Amino acid sequence: MTITAASHSSDAIIQQQLREPQIRAARTVPGVPDRVLIVGADGLVARALRRSLSDEGCTVVALGRQALDITDAEAVQRACDDVRPRLIINGAVLGVDASERDPERAAAVNTAGPANLARVAQALGGELLHFSTNYVFDGTRLGGAPYTQSDEARPLNRYGQSKLAGEFSIQDACSRAFVVRTSWVFGPAKVGFVNETRRRLDAGERVHAIADVWANTTYVADLVARALQIVRLGRHGTYHVVNSGVCSYFEIAWEVGRHWGLSDAALSELIVRSVAPDAGWLAPRPRFTPMRCLASEELGLLPMRDWRDALQDFLRAAPAPP
Repeated sequence: MTITAASHSSDAIIQQQLREPQIRAARTVPGVPDRVLIVGADGLVARALRRSLSDEGCTVVALGRQALDITDAEAVQRACDDVRPRLIINGAVLGVDASERDPERAAAVNTAGPANLARVAQALGGELLHFSTNYVFDGTRLGGAPYTQSDEARPLNRYGQSKLAGEFSIQDACSRAFVVRTSWVFGPAKVGFVNETRRRLDAGERVHAIADVWANTTYVADLVARALQIVRLGRHGTYHVVNSGVCSYFEIAWEVGRHWGLSDAALSELIVRSVAPDAGWLAPRPRFTPMRCLASEELGLLPMRDWRDALQDFLRAAPAPP
């Protein structure tokens, strides 16, 4: 399937961003290339990366999916010829249920697109930072050890399959790639479980929360900080970047309610314990996919903070739900 690229829009946006006068921060932290192209720039992680890199004084060109279709190899080449990035960051993704509905598009966005970026990064002598998922694992080791990079990836759904194929396509095309697997990312302005739970509890509405699916949840600020730390260290490979501690959606909802000062009695009324078949998900989800990062340990990086601490920081900084 061919997805048409908005090449003229891409050219105009690139030239505009490169011409814009930008206040450069002092480059006090070496290691991140000073010229960065972010694709799939509309998403939560990409937006956070753009802010962080701009604050560090990098020249950042950020292209959303309407400006650059990464499945169009020629459009990717043209954009990179214009920007000449030393680091390409891929934030483009087709989500879990959307991938199940349209496997062909999932293969295009989650597999072929990353391959296009990897080939250009290799040709330019640059690096690629790509985000993947805990859903490359089947989650059958209930209550067992976290998954590491040495564990066999056996995805259950089309999303996980296309993301794993994307990892392989990157490894085949680019020797200077960082593949960062993460899980259940939350942060500001994202339509997701954490923010929807905040809204519902604030309105006194019930929350149906799945209690029999477990993973790590990850605060976007912590994810971005660790991903850029990995880039600075310069050791290419696959990483697992998640906040510490295993949780279910039910436990996340309970923690959100506690932050808003709700009593256990109130939470028992408002948060309804559910099971995976109740969720109405189109794609099957692996039931137990916490992850541990052997590569980070080898680099001497400490485990990331507990998910409860990260969640509380986010909730304290976030405005009250509308």
